[in-house]
Amino acid sequence: MWLRRAIYRWLFPAAVLLPLWLFVGWGVFNAGGWAFLWVLFLAIPSVFLGQLALTVLTRMRPSVRALRAVSWWDVLGYGVWHALTIALGFYVAAWWAPVMVVTVLVGIALVWLQLRQLWQEARPADVVLHASNGAAYIPPMPDRQRSAAGDDPQSVIIVEETTRPER
Repeated sequence: MWLRRAIYRWLFPAAVLLPLWLFVGWGVFNAGGWAFLWVLFLAIPSVFLGQLALTVLTRMRPSVRALRAVSWWDVLGYGVWHALTIALGFYVAAWWAPVMVVTVLVGIALVWLQLRQLWQEARPADVVLHASNGAAYIPPMPDRQRSAAGDDPQSVIIVEETTRPER
């Protein structure tokens, strides 16, 4: 669980630190002028905005908000994507282009993964929900399901609690 929570906390700082690494890596590894243009106008904005969008999609999920931890699929996806982004910052000409293509494909797959998980958690399910104070409850059926089941939405059952007199 500690790893999932660590990734959860890392997501917003990664939006700043990963683009910063691409810029610092350009200077440290003498990538050249064309790489500087690529870093400045394409890499930094796309990694920054992509990471922000993925972070928002991840944190929109109820399970992530409740546990303050990402799923194991998120750990895998973000781990691979961030490792590839860090590898891009070394600017080794022999393998830079293939790593760039794989990084973009993994980023697209990560967007799909986040949308899929969000969609699965957003679907209504017949489950017991828990309130913030720990009390469990079954959510009421939506009106269209209630009318299909033949329930009258106007009928109400009132249960009154009575206490026994003490002897």
